[in-house]
Amino acid sequence: MANYLLLIYGDEQKWASMNQDEWAAHHQKHQEFQAAAGVRSLGGKQLADSATATTLRSDDSGAMTSTDGPFLETKEVLGGYYLIEAADLDEATALAALLPEVYASHSGVEIRPVV
Repeated sequence: MANYLLLIYGDEQKWASMNQDEWAAHHQKHQEFQAAAGVRSLGGKQLADSATATTLRSDDSGAMTSTDGPFLETKEVLGGYYLIEAADLDEATALAALLPEVYASHSGVEIRPVV
């Protein structure tokens, strides 16, 4: 078995505009994903808004700077993640396909093997 990180990206403005019924349906899909993954789901969390991020960088001299906000300015931001265990990429992809963000026009899921 290998471990895979499922990174959930999307448009924060679209998520913020979802009404209570849309959020309930969204959370139901995540519960279905977690039920399907079972013990293979090793953890996962929703992240706070990207405005709360802090990014650390260093220049060529090694001097570190800290800036408010995410690493890159993009329309889509990292909104959450799951760490799962799967036999291979095909199984990880099948589980990730249960997440509602795969089917929303403003979001998607990136699958990364964990070394």
